[in-house]
Amino acid sequence: MSISLPDAMVAPRYDHLSLAAVLPAAAGALGLDVTTSTGISSVQAARALGLEPAQRVCVVLVDGLGLHNLRERSGHAPVMRGLLDGGLALTSSFPSTTAAAMGTFGTGTAPGRTGMLGYTQRDATTGTLANMVSWAGASAPESVQREATVFERLAAASTPVTSVGPRRFEGSGMTRAALRGGRYVRAESLAERVEAVVDVLRRPGLAYLYWGDVDKAGHHHGADSWQWGDELEAFDRELSDLLRRVPRGTTVLLTADHGMVDVDRALRWDVAQDPALAAQVDMVAGEPRATHLYTDDPAAVVERWSDVLGDAALVITRDDAVSAGLVGPLADHVRSAMGDVLVAMRGRATVVDSSSQTPASMELIGVHGSLTEVEMVVPLLREVR
Repeated sequence: MSISLPDAMVAPRYDHLSLAAVLPAAAGALGLDVTTSTGISSVQAARALGLEPAQRVCVVLVDGLGLHNLRERSGHAPVMRGLLDGGLALTSSFPSTTAAAMGTFGTGTAPGRTGMLGYTQRDATTGTLANMVSWAGASAPESVQREATVFERLAAASTPVTSVGPRRFEGSGMTRAALRGGRYVRAESLAERVEAVVDVLRRPGLAYLYWGDVDKAGHHHGADSWQWGDELEAFDRELSDLLRRVPRGTTVLLTADHGMVDVDRALRWDVAQDPALAAQVDMVAGEPRATHLYTDDPAAVVERWSDVLGDAALVITRDDAVSAGLVGPLADHVRSAMGDVLVAMRGRATVVDSSSQTPASMELIGVHGSLTEVEMVVPLLREVR
């Protein structure tokens, strides 16, 4: 069965104009000629993203900074606003959430290959619920995510690679899964991370910097909040310092893993409180905007959930999602981790499960994961110093 996405939904991409292409393109700019398992060529990616050969590349990823979010609040970010006209719009993964997107970003492939399919998912080895951000309940990262990372490919080619981030991320499950390879430099505050990147780039190679506070502000206060604007301003100031201080000839790339929408509490369904939604569902995973349902009768669950949620959601079987290319090619070892049914919410609607989620997680204001343009389209800002 083929599916067509409803209006205002954007299909994910895993090609040379997607989030998956950013690190391969950076590798191509540094002179590495490799092709990922999903067909992204580093040389072609560099060309598609407009990158010239460089001795030094800095890749900055701002969690939660969707292109729509940035444009709407660009008055808080004069440096990034100045780069928007020369930038590109890239498409993220599905689900449009950190775990899935970071696996895609780190390997240049797709969630169907990386096995990183959402905030939570069924562990393919144990069959229990696993958190793919904290890695609680998940199998060994190298067992879950078996694709070579771009950092590993660069390191194998003797190209220096350095990730700069907080102590708690060094050797974490997500780092080992999506960003393994090269060396890790600890730095806590954003100013300290900028300082570390500037020091790393005194020598040729690739430096990677992650910043998560914009996403955090969006979750707790909403992407339209003054707190989100303040975090955007703070990041923009440090970006200005980074651009001013990196060595001449450095290519700086800035992107994001996903955007964010603010929820409408009047459009929220709780699986644990709705017998029709709970029927024949063995496990609920994912997140409020992109849900994995595990069941022995996918067709019946799709029918019931479609009846209950109506126009608020796209509800499809795993097989139809794979046929539509939503997660890219599905590896055999990943199949059992993916829901038998997938639910992508429309508008500002959400689905929660109070039987397995904490009250705090269900009260988040800003969320992501679905296929709306706000969640799916991320910026690529480029600057050569």
